[in-house]
Amino acid sequence: MKFAVLADIHGNSDALKAVFADMDALGLTDAVNLGDHFSGPLDAHGTAELLMSRDFPSIRGNHDRWLIEKTPEDMGPSDRVAYDQLRPEHLDWLRTLSPTLTVFEDVFLCHGTPASDLAYWLERVEDDGTIRASTRAEIEAEAQGIDASLILCAHTHVPRVVRLTDGRVVLNPGSVGCPGYDDDHPVYHEMQTGTPNASYAIAEQKHAGWLITFRSVPYDPRGMVALAKAQNRPEWARAVGTGWVSA
Repeated sequence: MKFAVLADIHGNSDALKAVFADMDALGLTDAVNLGDHFSGPLDAHGTAELLMSRDFPSIRGNHDRWLIEKTPEDMGPSDRVAYDQLRPEHLDWLRTLSPTLTVFEDVFLCHGTPASDLAYWLERVEDDGTIRASTRAEIEAEAQGIDASLILCAHTHVPRVVRLTDGRVVLNPGSVGCPGYDDDHPVYHEMQTGTPNASYAIAEQKHAGWLITFRSVPYDPRGMVALAKAQNRPEWARAVGTGWVSA
């Protein structure tokens, strides 16, 4: 079994095209998608058309949930731009997605943690906004009751893999389309990878366990940067163009 793991595309259709081209070059046809597909001041419509044409097993993230639960007037600016671009069939597709999913009999998908699409799993935010790696005890506490040898999560946009005491593997593939962002929940903090490349992962089940390969795919982000600037979102333009939030 071998498949790609995608997450946090956030409407970046050019990054998604680069990932698909990389997968095609590798002969990789199977994939799963961990949510937050569209939200952002970029190209939600184009992203939706690309994703729905491939029809990978997918789950919804927190921004996907807000796109179908909130009224447009109550949405944040990134969700509202995406909502205005999406067609009814795109929103109907989001409504079919569950918050978690088990695929290939032994692979569990969630966006944040199994219990929450808003919680970070492999990282923690300190009271002063500092980001640290979660401890093994913190990670394993969230994994209780998950009967799968490979557990997939997203939401932080940071690629990372952790092996639990019992041999299960927790994998975050990073973000296809949004390599940096800031957030004020639970306190203000910044997540940034330092590269504009599109990130995804490949998982392959071997006799000795899961072989994980991280892919960092270069592409030209200038089109997406221009879209962010057109929406008066300089922070998005900087993050998509450089991978950094802070100057």
